[in-house]
Amino acid sequence: MDDSTGTLDEALERLHASGPERGGWLSNHAPMAVEALVRHGQATAVHRWIDHYAPNLEELPPPTGTLTAADAAGALGDPARMTDWVLFFGRQLDERPWREVLAEWWPRLLPGIAGGATHPVIRTGHAVRTLLESGEAGTTGPRRAELAHALGYWAARHQPLPALATLAPAPSAAAALDAVPLVPEQEGGIRERLARLTAFPAWGAAPDPETARERLVELVTAATHRYATHGHAEPVMLVHAATAPNAVLRALPALPRELWAPSLAAAWTASAAVTAAYAPAEGAPCAPVSLTPEEVFARAAAHGDDHTIKFTDTALDVGGPLALAAAVRSVELNPPAF
Repeated sequence: MDDSTGTLDEALERLHASGPERGGWLSNHAPMAVEALVRHGQATAVHRWIDHYAPNLEELPPPTGTLTAADAAGALGDPARMTDWVLFFGRQLDERPWREVLAEWWPRLLPGIAGGATHPVIRTGHAVRTLLESGEAGTTGPRRAELAHALGYWAARHQPLPALATLAPAPSAAAALDAVPLVPEQEGGIRERLARLTAFPAWGAAPDPETARERLVELVTAATHRYATHGHAEPVMLVHAATAPNAVLRALPALPRELWAPSLAAAWTASAAVTAAYAPAEGAPCAPVSLTPEEVFARAAAHGDDHTIKFTDTALDVGGPLALAAAVRSVELNPPAF
């Protein structure tokens, strides 16, 4: 990432007075969106974008108490302690290397990957990607603080899925997503929908870390491509079927290799859960596009919608004509911010 202007750190500092949510549930997407904007050459638009997004922000709630390592387990999944969690991880990251903190907490948080509609793991993936590319000299205070906010959000919204039956194995990620049983009566919020999940196809078992990484790439690709034909059913929510597993993929290089296979398994459940909750029974045609990746992202940035920006960022990671067509489809389907 070329951020010689310091725009990302300025933006993160500006945003860290805000909480991870607003209205008691809706996510603050600004830190993720501005990271993607800076990454793809749109740094000059960042502060104007934040100005427009500002009405969606709420102040970080006051802490309820000091969370310690000894009582952290009992506070997992307690949204009332969200700020306590953010401050807890802030102290952890001040005292220890960020990779060490991430490696300790990643396996604890993975079972709750679908909590907060997968936004916490997505925010974590953006934060980790930035830290990985910063190097030790570039690991600034705002970037460590962003990881603290992301992990704190994940811990507070940690919510395991219900027990699920295992269906027949699928031969590929695309086939597995096609075979996910849809939630009956797709209505209500995501928490109500996820509570009605029953079973997923077996897919993604990996005998070694490198195979896990390859299958995670396959999953992100399949979910991105599927948005091109199925995103119309719920354009905002279905982006997470791709952006959540991509967040996990972005974190893999920072994690011990023994965590790669369980990370794949969790990413599959997150993608399948979003698919089950919101996907339509039938797909629809998607027209090809004749645009470069830079042109596609510029179109998403001009559109301004946070989910569209993040999904286009993932589509550019995937690359290729169908991923670009999916990104353009997200621009068409989601309401513009500007």
